[in-house]
Amino acid sequence: MEKSKPTNGTQVLAASRAKDRVDRLDPYGFERSVDFDYASYEELMSEYLVVLTRRSIKWSKLLKGKGKVQKNVKLKRYVRKGIPNEHRALIWMAASGAQDQLEKNPGYYQSMLEAQHDPKLVETIKTDLHRTFPDNVHFRKTSNPCLQKALYNVLLAYGHHNPAVGYCQGMNFIAGYLLIITKDEEKSFWLMDALLGKILPDYYTPAMLGLKADQEVLGELVKVKIPRVWQVMSDHNVMWTLVVSRWFICLYIDILPVETVLRIWDCLFYEGSKILFRVALTLIHHNQALIEKAQSLPDVCQAFKESVRGPLVDECHTFMQKIFNEPGTLSMATLTKLRTTCRARIVAEES
Repeated sequence: MEKSKPTNGTQVLAASRAKDRVDRLDPYGFERSVDFDYASYEELMSEYLVVLTRRSIKWSKLLKGKGKVQKNVKLKRYVRKGIPNEHRALIWMAASGAQDQLEKNPGYYQSMLEAQHDPKLVETIKTDLHRTFPDNVHFRKTSNPCLQKALYNVLLAYGHHNPAVGYCQGMNFIAGYLLIITKDEEKSFWLMDALLGKILPDYYTPAMLGLKADQEVLGELVKVKIPRVWQVMSDHNVMWTLVVSRWFICLYIDILPVETVLRIWDCLFYEGSKILFRVALTLIHHNQALIEKAQSLPDVCQAFKESVRGPLVDECHTFMQKIFNEPGTLSMATLTKLRTTCRARIVAEES
């Protein structure tokens, strides 16, 4: 949350008092940045907590006495308005099919951990462990329990479960978020499987064909929905992968604020990958004027960096409403058609 610093004495005092009241850690264990705007956050949270309380009561009523969660129109509406953190693991597991897989495969996760370990896989994962969320207290060796060991286990098990993917950078952040929310290795493993196997196929395979295709699909959608931005990209010869690859590969982790990312993931597990496009189109649409001012390739890159900061993304509840309204219709049929075209083009170019 990077906002301008207070300018007069009253604002300085207000900021100082807010800093005293607001915890230096967020609810998920991440340290607040040096330039964090405590006063704005406190103001924002005073409104958002009302929303969270209201939603929490509604969710408790919805889930009361239910052993199984069934997907339906009401649940979809509730998910779009945000899942309270205490119910996130349950809904993510049910909506993604991960719970079914866990129940159908008892002991499978443990058997992956006990399998013969590939030394190269072990080494690659270990190299990335200390780079995973150094700003989160739960991943520090001094923490008890320290999530680094759980993270290692989930990544190792997944690498053996899906040798075509093994391990690649970006997966550590995804597994880390899953552990923060579920606090459970086996659930995190099956959610990884749902994400990488079903929701985002071919994002993390060595050729990354799914990831490359989806970046091009976004370009095609921008061409139709925000043509002036597409023109800027074309004029300055900017490849989409240069400005949005991290959005897709990290599923907005470390790009957008934690609470906003979790709200996006609520919908990602329920509705699938088209949510990633809705978010990207909303960010680009809102920053159209900024992108249009770009005079060069570095200007375009800078505009995209700025597009993921500020009140638009900090106010996660309003932002989530916007992603379902502003980009207009976006059917799975349209995405499937565009993906087929873009994949074929990439394969032809690379062969």
